[in-house]
Amino acid sequence: MSGLPVIAVTSGEPAGIGPELCAHLALREWPARLVVLGDVELLRSRLGPLAGRVRVRDHQPGSAPMPATLDVCSIALRAPAYAGRPDPANGMYVLQLLDRAIDGCLAGEFAGVVTAPVHKAVINDAGTPFTGHTEYFAERTGTPRVVMMLVGGGMKVALATTHLPLAAVAAALTPDALETTLRIMHADLVSRFGHAQPRILVAGLNPHAGEGGHMGREEIEVITPVLDKLRREGMDLTGPLPADTLFVPHTLERGDAVLAMYHDQGLPVLKYASFGGGVNVTLGLPIIRTSVDHGTALDIAGSGSADPGSLFAAVDLAIAMALARKHKASATQ
Repeated sequence: MSGLPVIAVTSGEPAGIGPELCAHLALREWPARLVVLGDVELLRSRLGPLAGRVRVRDHQPGSAPMPATLDVCSIALRAPAYAGRPDPANGMYVLQLLDRAIDGCLAGEFAGVVTAPVHKAVINDAGTPFTGHTEYFAERTGTPRVVMMLVGGGMKVALATTHLPLAAVAAALTPDALETTLRIMHADLVSRFGHAQPRILVAGLNPHAGEGGHMGREEIEVITPVLDKLRREGMDLTGPLPADTLFVPHTLERGDAVLAMYHDQGLPVLKYASFGGGVNVTLGLPIIRTSVDHGTALDIAGSGSADPGSLFAAVDLAIAMALARKHKASATQ
C-alpha cells in the first residue's frame, strides 16, 4: 500500500455540496489513498443517504485504506455551517483547506490535490480578495503564470485569459502572455498527458478570426506572429481558427487540445458536452491540481441529490497524472 499515491481532496464551501460529494469517494476503490480535508464532524453530518454505509475516521499517515471509509484530515470550522446558507465567518476556513493541501503537496506529503467548489463571494466578503482557485494556487506556489484547462466530453480546452471582464480581454492578450500560455500548455501536454508532439488548435479572438482585419486586428498583430514563432521552434499549432467552427468534430479530430482566447469562448462548449463529468486542471504549477467543473450548488446542498461524477473524474485524472509523474521519475533515475 505504501506505493500508492496519496491524493488530498479539499471539501470546499461548507454550505455547499462539496462535503456530501466527498462522502461518495468512500464507495469506490481507488488506485490511490484519498485524504479529505475538512471538518470531520461536518463531513459526518453530511453523509445523508450514505449514513450507515460510509464510516468517517481521522486520517493517520501510513494507515491502510479501508473499504467504505472516508479518511479525513480534520480542520475545524470557524463557525457552524448550515447547508445552503454560506457564512463569511467560514471564508478563512475554506482558504485554510487550500493552504493545507498546497503545503502538503509542496512537502511531498500529497502527490496531488483535488478541489471541491468554493464560493468566491463568501471568501471576498470575509475580507480576502479571491478571484478563483487557479489564481490562488499560482500565488501560493510562487508560480508567475499558470494556465486553466478543462478536460471532458472528449476535449481538452485551455484558456489564454481566465476570469476577466470581456472588455479587458483584448488588452490582456499580449504577445508575451500568449506565447507563455502556449509554452506551458505544450509542456504539460507532453509531461502530464503523454502527448509526444501535441497538436494544439488555437482560436481567434474576434468573429470569423477577424475576417482578415475587418472585424479586429488581434489575429494579425498578436496571435499569428506568436504562432509563427513557435511553429519555427517545432510546435504543431493550427490557427487562428474561427471559434464558431473550431468545435465541430472534423476540426477537433485534428488536434489534441484547444486554446480558447477567453473563458466563455471555449468553456460553454466543453461544459455542454461534459457537464457533471468535466475536470478543471491547472497547468504550469509545480504540483498536480484538478477540480470539479461546477459550483457549490447551494440550492441542493444537504439534499443528498448531488452527482459526484465530476469529482470522481477529477480524482481519476489526478491519480493518472500522479502515476505518470512517478513513472517518468523512475524512468529517469
